[in-house]
Amino acid sequence: MNPELAHELYSLLIPLGQERLIVPRACVAEVITWQAPEKMDGTPPWYLGTIQWNGRQVPVISFEAACGQSYPPPGTRTRIVVFVALGSHITGGYFGLVTQGFPQLVRVNGDVVKPDHSRSFSDHGPILCQVRMLNESPLIPDFEHLERMISEETRAA
Repeated sequence: MNPELAHELYSLLIPLGQERLIVPRACVAEVITWQAPEKMDGTPPWYLGTIQWNGRQVPVISFEAACGQSYPPPGTRTRIVVFVALGSHITGGYFGLVTQGFPQLVRVNGDVVKPDHSRSFSDHGPILCQVRMLNESPLIPDFEHLERMISEETRAA
């Protein structure tokens, strides 16, 4: 294996309403066309409901709403990114996140990505940190936190 390639990571820039997330490509199972989730009564605004995907019920969330922001209404570019759950919190092992466009594949390494300390984030929220890469400052989501949030809602339902 080429030693230079060992220090690179294929990642996806995921467009949200006002921000972009950056996640490892390996975390994403599939990007699918928008379909309205089946809503559940009594859930918070960030928990949009569930969809059918590959024969299973998959919970779908709005990252923006999980951060306390307003949820952008679905449009023609809206997609759902189906993530592989990293922990064992989510029954079924997958969850969906609504995006405002198709994710962009990027290769990142230490020369491209640097810490960006221009903003701070709560230790009890779904954002780990922000990074600087070229002319962007994408957010790194806290999947463990998101998965716990989803798990609590699906248990309560």
